[in-house]
Amino acid sequence: MSARPTLLVRPAVVSLLLVAALLAACAGPARRGRTRPGEAAPPTPVEPLRLEEVAGAGDATRRASTRLVLQGLDADAAARPQEALRLYERSLQVDATNPWAYLALARYHAEEGTASLTLSYLDKAQALLGAQRARTPGVEPHLVGLRGEALLAAGRSAEAAPLLERARFLSPSVWADGHLSPSELR
Repeated sequence: MSARPTLLVRPAVVSLLLVAALLAACAGPARRGRTRPGEAAPPTPVEPLRLEEVAGAGDATRRASTRLVLQGLDADAAARPQEALRLYERSLQVDATNPWAYLALARYHAEEGTASLTLSYLDKAQALLGAQRARTPGVEPHLVGLRGEALLAAGRSAEAAPLLERARFLSPSVWADGHLSPSELR
């Protein structure tokens, strides 16, 4: 008699497992938090990078260059744009491969409304970040948002809108206003 209930339980368990597998399959990849092959994962909000977090990274030359960038951001925040620009340019004289200097210059020119310079410095920052394997999730909202700001300044609002929206989603604390201030990058 004890063998009979076991035989009935096994088909019931198998049936439940089959039903669970079918339900999981019907839920689709998005409901399970996965993407299909070839699909990009949906972006998730991130803690935005602040350059003071990377100020101690790298060799002595990189650290000196990044300190100049931070001083430039301080001058920028204090409404001394010419001093800020001089410090950013000096940081590149110290270390021409410092992506943070190019990022700060892109931010500076975005604020000035100089789209072509913003995009040029942004492209250089992105290339260096990629080459140095320093492109982290925290820097992504700044890269996307600054590109959106530059395109908007260039009158290309249709291209700018999705980039600025993505920056807002990735880092609402910084990009809610569609702008990256010196203190937000510092």
